Amino acid sequence: MPKMKTKSGAKKRFKVTAGGKVKCQASRKRHGMIQRPTKFIRNARGTMVLSDEDAKIVKTYFLPYGR
Repeated sequence: MPKMKTKSGAKKRFKVTAGGKVKCQASRKRHGMIQRPTKFIRNARGTMVLSDEDAKIVKTYFLPYGR
């Protein structure tokens, strides 16, 4: 059976940690930052871990070898 292909958009956006969790960047930070509260900008800095339900979807459909 041939290898499954990883979605190229997903491999640019997600990383799987050694423990199997999925890390991602915060969304809604590309433009319009002048309208957003400073607290939002501060909290959206860096990376975050996806919830278990979302991580399951990402690993199943988009990162088949990220398990």
